[in-house]
Amino acid sequence: MKTGGFSHVVGFDDFPFERHHRGNVRMVGVVYNGLRLEGVLSGQVRRDGRNSTRVLSELIRHSKFYPSLQLVLLQGIAMAGFNVVDIRALSEALNLPVLVVLRRRPNLASIEAALHKVRGGQQKWALIQKAGAIEPVAGVYVQRAGLTLEQAERVIQRFAVHSRIPEPLRAAHLIAGGIATGQSRARP
Repeated sequence: MKTGGFSHVVGFDDFPFERHHRGNVRMVGVVYNGLRLEGVLSGQVRRDGRNSTRVLSELIRHSKFYPSLQLVLLQGIAMAGFNVVDIRALSEALNLPVLVVLRRRPNLASIEAALHKVRGGQQKWALIQKAGAIEPVAGVYVQRAGLTLEQAERVIQRFAVHSRIPEPLRAAHLIAGGIATGQSRARP
C-alpha cells in the first residue's frame, strides 16, 4: 500500500442531477500535488447503480496521474444517488488508501430505510457497514481504508485550506456544479 506524506491526491465528487434523472451521472476527479491543482479526471457512474467502485478504479488506474498518486478522497461513500463505493475493494485494487469525507454525521437509520426502496439495497447497506465506523476528525467525519485516523487527520489539516473540506474535494464539487449548471455554488 502506497502511504507517506500524501502530497499527491485525487478527490472525487459527482455532478448534481435532477431527482427524476435516470441513467448515468457524470463525476469529476481533481488531482492535487500538495496545494497545486495538477489535473482533472472525469467519468460516469450509473444512478443508484453498482459500478462506482469499478469505474473509479479503472479511471484512476488508466490515468497518467496514477503512478504518483498516494491517496483517493471521496465526497461521501455513494455517488449518483446510491451507487455505493466499496472503499476497501477500491483501496486494494489501486494499492492506495481511500478516505471518505463527510461534512456532517449522516443519519444512518434514514439511509438504511431509503436503501430498502432501492434495487440491491441490502448489498449497498452491507458496503456502507463494511466501510467501518464514521469517525469525527478535524471538524468533519470520515470513513477510511488503508490509513490510520491520525493520518486522516493530517490529510484534512493539510488540504482543508478554505473550508473544513480538503481542497481536492472542494474543487471537484465546484467544477462538477459549474459544468452541470453553468455556474458553481458553494455549500453552506
